[in-house]
Amino acid sequence: MRCDKVITYLRVFGTTMFGVSLLLAITAAYIMNYQFIKTDNYYFSFGLYGTILAVHLIIQSLFAFLEHKNMKRSLETPIKLNKTLALCIAAFQEDPNYLRKCLLSVKRLTYPGIKVIMVIDGNNEDDIYMMDIFGEIMGRDKAATYIWKSNFHHKGPDETDESYLESMQHVTRMVLSNKCVCIMQKWGGKREVMYTAFKALGRSVDYVQVCDSDTVLDPASSVEMVKVLEQDPMVGGVGGDVQILNKYESWISFLSSVRYWMAFNIERACQSYFGCVQCISGPLGMYRNSLLHDFIEDWYNQEFMGSQCSFGDDRHLTNRVLSLGYATKYTARSKCLTETPIRYLRWLNQQTRWSKSYFREWLYNAMWFHKHHLWMTYEAVITGFFPFFLIATVIQLFYRGRIWNILLFLLTVQLVGLIKSSFASCLRGNIVMVFMSFYSVLYMSSLLPAKMFAIATINKAGWGTSGRKTVVVNFIGLIPISVWFSILFGGVLYTIYQETKKPFSESEQTILIIGAILYACYWVMLLTLYAVLITKCGRRKKEQQYDMVLDV
Repeated sequence: MRCDKVITYLRVFGTTMFGVSLLLAITAAYIMNYQFIKTDNYYFSFGLYGTILAVHLIIQSLFAFLEHKNMKRSLETPIKLNKTLALCIAAFQEDPNYLRKCLLSVKRLTYPGIKVIMVIDGNNEDDIYMMDIFGEIMGRDKAATYIWKSNFHHKGPDETDESYLESMQHVTRMVLSNKCVCIMQKWGGKREVMYTAFKALGRSVDYVQVCDSDTVLDPASSVEMVKVLEQDPMVGGVGGDVQILNKYESWISFLSSVRYWMAFNIERACQSYFGCVQCISGPLGMYRNSLLHDFIEDWYNQEFMGSQCSFGDDRHLTNRVLSLGYATKYTARSKCLTETPIRYLRWLNQQTRWSKSYFREWLYNAMWFHKHHLWMTYEAVITGFFPFFLIATVIQLFYRGRIWNILLFLLTVQLVGLIKSSFASCLRGNIVMVFMSFYSVLYMSSLLPAKMFAIATINKAGWGTSGRKTVVVNFIGLIPISVWFSILFGGVLYTIYQETKKPFSESEQTILIIGAILYACYWVMLLTLYAVLITKCGRRKKEQQYDMVLDV
């Protein structure tokens, strides 16, 4: 026992020193601004900090590639599908068409004997349509339904202690004795909905799969995730490949679709190689039920800065698994399609909420670095502090008083985006990934300031993404964008003022003209390709009503 404690303390000390040393080294490289390659007048340079980021991308891509090879080898491992499985669907003001697609895909799941539980967040008359759709798709003679005045933590109106206790027992009995269950309950948020399903199930099943009501599941999705859990008893949770259902409805949803592919098949695949996927997404994830009930109460009652947490449910669920020392994995063989915002403001609010949960969970996750591979510490430091270095770099370049610095920054952003997207195109075998370089513009202009705003308002629980039946427009997300553009515009004005003090040299004029032509050619080429490939392809897909996972 004492020896185990000593080892734990040493691991805590070691990972802490590693993380701090890594951060100090990156900071020193950034501040020193050491350049390996530079031209006269600094028209082009490549330094130590840039080298660190480039090496990180190469290493990340390498381990992602190796993990994909491991996934292919897992096909050769036969397993018995004899473990019990429950699928928990969280629903809130869902678009009827999306809900129907979700439930139809659930009926096509190939895992034998799966139990289906859909919990609706809300019990008003306006919410009954979701229960009706559940009965229509799953079969009214097979589906057990219940409109609950309360939930497991709050009594409904006119409920006595006795009737409240009886209603909780009724929910539990109904879930345990039926294969298809739909419960409408008192509004309480997504975490309350998930808690109801977990609590009512108890320890009656081996595995619990989670799913959102806007998600279309591949028929083999459950089987593929069970395979991962069966292969290693120390894997506590696994996530699948989440793709976009409505990717052709707008430029925002299309860019989100290529970003999703990168996030899952490069970033999470790399994390999976080391057994430390940091977020098992809500649309497609699976956990060992025995682990869920080790921390379900702590997960539900999570607090941050004195307030109960109301978002980041899936990320915290993943972190709870990691906190017990269990690995978390990703498999690209399990797939689904899910809805994403098609309008800029709704996307911005979604990303701000996700950024809040990321930074909050980063702090929680840091307490368990010592229980996992050093890669977990390494990646947390790199990705957690990267936005701050990037903002400092942008402001510095915009306020140096040289137009070339601004143009070089714009060219570099697109060049890095093209390199990453070209590798992704090769790995996926699809030229569509080249448009990932477009997303870099969205990241720099919108997501970067949204991350800073998320930190500033990290304890504010309001204005998340609304339900899909009634989309609520919220303009608060434009505040950081306005501030960011004001800062950049100030830098442009300052640069113009400085450049008017002295005429351009002939060499500088030549460099500026070449740079401007290259940047313009990039946009003309990519926009033309987008108009030809994506617009036409999207129109054809809509006409054919492709809505299944095979539409990649």
